[in-house]
Amino acid sequence: MNPSSPPRKQQIPVVVLAGFLGSGKTTLLNHLLRNRSGNRIGVIVNDFGAIEIDAMTVSGQVGSTVSLGNGCLCCAVDASELDTFLETLTGPAARLDVIVIEASGLAEPQELVRMLLASENPHIVYGGLVEVVDAAEFDATRARHPELDRHLAVADLVVLNKTDRIGSEEQARLRDAVAAAGARAGGAAAVVCATYGRIDPELLFDPALRPDGEEKTRQLSFEDLLLAEREEAGGDGHDRHLHTAYDSVSFTADAAMNPRRLMDFLDSRPRGLYRIKGFVDFGGGDRANKYALHAVGRFLRFEPRPWKRGEPRTTQLVLIGSGIDPEALGKELADCRESGEAAPETTQDAAHERSMWGVLRYVRQPGDDDA
Repeated sequence: MNPSSPPRKQQIPVVVLAGFLGSGKTTLLNHLLRNRSGNRIGVIVNDFGAIEIDAMTVSGQVGSTVSLGNGCLCCAVDASELDTFLETLTGPAARLDVIVIEASGLAEPQELVRMLLASENPHIVYGGLVEVVDAAEFDATRARHPELDRHLAVADLVVLNKTDRIGSEEQARLRDAVAAAGARAGGAAAVVCATYGRIDPELLFDPALRPDGEEKTRQLSFEDLLLAEREEAGGDGHDRHLHTAYDSVSFTADAAMNPRRLMDFLDSRPRGLYRIKGFVDFGGGDRANKYALHAVGRFLRFEPRPWKRGEPRTTQLVLIGSGIDPEALGKELADCRESGEAAPETTQDAAHERSMWGVLRYVRQPGDDDA
């Protein structure tokens, strides 16, 4: 292993990207490869036609894997090979941060999600199902593909693409139609509008954090050159303000969180809340560990991690969504704090342990298919 690349501690999010022909999902995928926030992305497709390989500067091809510039990789597989290639892409040699599966030609989106959730690969975590929809052709697509409603019902994030071709009233109608499709199946996908597939990559994954030495010695990437070219041309205001398509809430608490109250909050997440990430201090529920929280759509996972010596015992969360009420969410989270918290040296008792049962249901255990 490269000494500048430490052993993997975090699981790699796997995002499923779906959408019917003409929706713009390929455009969105290539946008992510060019605006990847420093991440090394592995892409799984049914055929290489989904990736603009010439523009990405191919640096090598072995079997069904193409090495793109910027440390990204692309695999062309069929559904039966998915687990095998996930093993390859999550190995130390690949050194990837995110994996995107382009669903066309592989399997139904909900089947791919089921396969990911049932995977025994310990290095991956579900990163969400993103459904791309052609806003200008929504009704026509729905007529040709009645299964679109089923896809919308299981999606975690819906990207209404090509919204430059419709008015605000039509956008509102489509948002209601997407919400109605999700409600029929008990879902509540976040919805964002886009043109040319341009969404903020931070909706889907966090910026990469690299060791200083690795960042300083690496070659200029295609992304670096593209960004420099934009700056010389005066910048692209549209790209710079992609974040306006969604809302984010940052929450910090010095008091421990009450496990039952927080689980009640997580079980009743409002429509439009797409991702939650961060760390939770459950105080007397578990004095030894903080809990990494990863939620995308309806998926929820906690991972206990030991507190470091002298580390401040705080809860830090970021919530990302579209059409959410940041002030209301902040108040709801504040109401989840413990009142009259006991001193840190207080031992766990049976009551504290019972209060953690709801949380521990979402901690993956060896042998679990998934929580």
